[in-house]
Order: sequence, then C-alpha cells, then structure tokens
Amino acid sequence: MSNFTLVIGNKNYSSWSLRAWLWIRHIGLEFDEVPVSLHNESLSDQLDPYFSDTKVPVLLHDGFEVWDSLAILEYLVSLYPEQGLPEGLKARAVARSLCAEMHSSFIALRNELPMNCRREPSPLLLSDTCIADIDRIQSLWQYAGNYSEGDGNWLFGNFGIADAMFAPVVLRFNRYQVALSKPASDYVDRFLDHPAMIEWVAAGRAETEIIAQEER
Repeated sequence: MSNFTLVIGNKNYSSWSLRAWLWIRHIGLEFDEVPVSLHNESLSDQLDPYFSDTKVPVLLHDGFEVWDSLAILEYLVSLYPEQGLPEGLKARAVARSLCAEMHSSFIALRNELPMNCRREPSPLLLSDTCIADIDRIQSLWQYAGNYSEGDGNWLFGNFGIADAMFAPVVLRFNRYQVALSKPASDYVDRFLDHPAMIEWVAAGRAETEIIAQEER
C-alpha cells in the first residue's frame, strides 16, 4: 500500500480532481486511487470519513489529510521542492499568481464550458463574459513566457503546478473547439499529448455515468 491516497470524483467531469491527479502522475509518485461518484445518493456517505466537506480531491499522506487541489499541489511541492515551481523569486511569484487566479476566477468559462472528456469536439456560442475569460487565460499563458526558465515548452519552462492548474481549461478549449492564438493552440496540442493527460482522458471517456447538468 502506498503512503499516498488520492480521493477523486468522476474522471469525465471532475476538473478539480484532474489537477491533483495529473501532477501526482507527472512526478511519478505511487498512490492509491479512491474514486467516488459526484452525483450519487451515497456521495455524502463516501466522503464523510474526510474533512473536506464532501468535496474532492482529498490527499491522504501518512495519516495526514489535505483537501483542495491547489493546497494539494502546494503540499507536494513542499515535499518535492525540486519540482513544481520555477526557481527564480519573481518567476515563482508569477506562477503562484497564475495558480491563484485559475483557482478563483473564470466563472463564465466554468459554467458555459463544463469539462467533459467524452464530448465530441464542436463549438458552442459563447457569451461575451466567457470570451473575456478565454482572452484573459491566453494573456496569462503569454505573460508566463516572460519568466520561463530552461528549455521546456511549458508555461514556465518545465512542466509545473501552474500547468496542472490549467489542465481542465486545456480540455475545455479542445472539446469546445475554442478559437485560440497560435501559441495557445500549440500549448493545448502539446498538453493533450502529455502521457498523464492521455491516461486521464481515456479513463474519463470509458466512464458511463451521465451527469446531465455537465453536458452541453
């Protein structure tokens, strides 16, 4: 049994679970996976043992519990400081700013373009507010390049927790065929080829549960 256990929701729909799961996969940690159905009558019973207020993901480590995707990512960066955030003081602050903005913003994008791995790619008519969210995200990705370290092609050079935070956005942009700038489109394509993302999407597409309010 691993020292790490990650409690997650449906892979097809759970954007917050994807962030933590993807990062753990990326850094190669062994962990036990506990899936729960997010729209099931037994959800409360399944999550009652944890202090997350019936939310996922939850990371368990040697008897310690961390809930919330960003907190989990920061905890893992603390355990493995050589990975996750850029080394430079300013670059690290910018990376944290991107993570925090993704964590708290883009409500129109979340509401109008729910994450759905099974959705066949096709566009939707978007509100002006949602388009503004999309433009802001592309601006953030471009801005991160000013603080890139090393030769990597990710937001800050090497793949880090800022990339993990934007993983569900990448899937949304792909599934809803959002019109993007060339650099943003290239980033989406590159992300979709990440081995952990490929694994997650395949598992999400294999699920059969339908959550009607998440379908567009």
